[in-house]
Amino acid sequence: MSTLASKTCVPCRGGVPPLAGAELQKLLAEVPGWHVIEEHHLQKAYAFPDFVKALAFVNRVGELAEQQGHHPDIFLTWGKVEIKTWTHKINGLTESDFILAAKIDELNRS
Repeated sequence: MSTLASKTCVPCRGGVPPLAGAELQKLLAEVPGWHVIEEHHLQKAYAFPDFVKALAFVNRVGELAEQQGHHPDIFLTWGKVEIKTWTHKINGLTESDFILAAKIDELNRS
């Protein structure tokens, strides 16, 4: 389990600046395959052999999101799931977004 995956998402109360520059790159190195888009959100696509397996993954991500209190955008299509996450309260990225990304990767490995 990655260091980030062992942490818990922390609710953002606002009033903090979003992560930028080197801070983003350091955390991004811990979540291979994820992409930072315009220093605003994280995004990753997962491939599956069929719709049923993709849907099962979406359901596990939904359960995780509820447990963590941090909810990504999820796009499901046949054999593919795309995840996009950011902290809406500050309209940018926090460590919690990277924690969620790492936890989603752990789900995909199990």
